[in-house]
Amino acid sequence: MSSERRSDEGVHLSVVAPAHNEADNLPRLIEETAAALAPLEQNWEIIIVNDGSTDGTLPVLRELMKKYPRLRVLSLQHRAGQTAAVDAGLRHARGAFLATLDADLQNDPADIPRLLEVLHSQPYDLVNGWRANRRDPWLRLVSTRIANGTRNWLTHEQIHDSACGLKVFRRECVDRLKLFNGMHRFLPTLVKMEGFRVVELPVNHRPRIAGKAKYGVFNRVFKALRDCLAVRWMQRRVLRYECQELES
Repeated sequence: MSSERRSDEGVHLSVVAPAHNEADNLPRLIEETAAALAPLEQNWEIIIVNDGSTDGTLPVLRELMKKYPRLRVLSLQHRAGQTAAVDAGLRHARGAFLATLDADLQNDPADIPRLLEVLHSQPYDLVNGWRANRRDPWLRLVSTRIANGTRNWLTHEQIHDSACGLKVFRRECVDRLKLFNGMHRFLPTLVKMEGFRVVELPVNHRPRIAGKAKYGVFNRVFKALRDCLAVRWMQRRVLRYECQELES
């Protein structure tokens, strides 16, 4: 079934952003995202998934919903982590095409239409953002380069920036995926394992101006290695076959 036929209520694009304690960033995030999507001829929606925030995120979102009728808000009862928040948003999204981005404003919503156009005009199913010019502290830059190199070595990939939050893809890419904690960082690889076509394009990256980073160097290094090994295990055991039914 084509992406166009899968859309619900005429929604062409759903933009999903997980948010944990990003109250100061959300007004600008919604404003920029709505402005970026406004020129699109097709219908769209923005979904913010509140991941157990404790900083007043929900009151901020309630006010924003009054101003932006295309904004939908999902709220997890307890903090479940970024993968769970992304999964919840994708499962509730109504669009034929889906996009994800981080709520910390380091991803630029203005890149979304450009990545979407690639899916409309070229034979790809997922466009992964590549933060080629990252605006992060040097320690994070070094640790990220090491992490990407290790990830590619273990999974036999050549993806520059698998963990970039900015992605645009067809709904079919995630219909059959079962995500586990930490797996949002491996979405391009998981999608390729299902036979879909992935391309990587440079996107704008901005420094964080409000809120606090949720990931540091030392609180993710061992988890990332464990997750890499899990994905490698899955790659070696993925089912691949062709089946043909005989006609009588």
